[in-house]
Amino acid sequence: MHFAPYTEADFNLHPLMFYYEVTRACDLVCKHCRASAQEDPAPDELSEENALALIRQVAQFRRKPTICFTGGDPLKRADLFDLIACAAENGITSALTPSATPLATFDAFRRAKEAGVSAIGLSIDGPNPEVHDAFRGFGGSFQKAMEMLDYARRLDLPVQVNTSVTRRNVGLIDEIAEMLEGKGVSMWSVFFLVPVGRGVEEVRITPQEYAVVFEKLWRHAQTKSYAVKTTEAPHYRRYVLERGGNPLAAPRHAGGGENVGRGRRARAPLGVTDGRGIMFCGHNGEIFPAGFLPIVCGRFPHDSVIDVYQNHPLFKALHNPDNYKGICGRCGYRFVCGGSRSRAYALTGDPLAAEPDCVFEKE
Repeated sequence: MHFAPYTEADFNLHPLMFYYEVTRACDLVCKHCRASAQEDPAPDELSEENALALIRQVAQFRRKPTICFTGGDPLKRADLFDLIACAAENGITSALTPSATPLATFDAFRRAKEAGVSAIGLSIDGPNPEVHDAFRGFGGSFQKAMEMLDYARRLDLPVQVNTSVTRRNVGLIDEIAEMLEGKGVSMWSVFFLVPVGRGVEEVRITPQEYAVVFEKLWRHAQTKSYAVKTTEAPHYRRYVLERGGNPLAAPRHAGGGENVGRGRRARAPLGVTDGRGIMFCGHNGEIFPAGFLPIVCGRFPHDSVIDVYQNHPLFKALHNPDNYKGICGRCGYRFVCGGSRSRAYALTGDPLAAEPDCVFEKE
């Protein structure tokens, strides 16, 4: 498998991560759900034939991205293991983000690994059941997440834990970090809210509070057994760089591409952000720069994901941070950070606008 570092030269040609929302169906009602997931599959969900064709087309990128099978809850899709096997047969590394429901059994994890999954992503939004279950809208979700961590550890599957930071839990960052220690976690990805889907009802933290959270994440990155990264807060890379860290080094590949690494030194690659190293395909084949940037740039199978990534005007604009506006376009860290294009779009209607939640500018 080719694990050379993802570099600046790759941005125009192929994504590092390809997110495939295999279904909108999910039994949870998470407060911040991007997809506004529903109990049953949407009627326009890609057929198995088209889903397999999509995966085979992704494999035609000159450099194969990692596929993350997500949702909804991907375990709600009956042919999921066949899709995973198709990715493996075509030389694609894959990760899986199951929801913490009764469908997430040890047998399901075992079957996913046997089919070809190399890493698991799961969400933990609080240090205890009271906080986490309130996020997830499902009693027992925290306990189920703990069981899923155990399943992955028993199967030697690397795990990325995803935590969404909102007004509900911003004061609990340290408690969550301590709770994760000793749980066999490979990567902690801290997600900063983008107001899309049901997330519009949640309260974001202030730009000034980002620095407080960044300081805590940086401290835990130095002391915990797992790596730490942010999602939709690329300005954390600038924070790390200014403190003598290296946010540009490619991570050690533990089967999860950008998202899962082993050891605290793993970092996100250079400038990877929405539409720039990242691509998202919805349950119905709609193609987006990212899951949180809902601008339709094509629709599979009518449109080729390769052609869209390389030639669609929005993707081409996102590939080059010199196109960004306001402080993001002037900032000396724009090729390292670039701001959240998803948050810019959600709050201004312009995906190239300045990051609304950053107050830093370096000429």
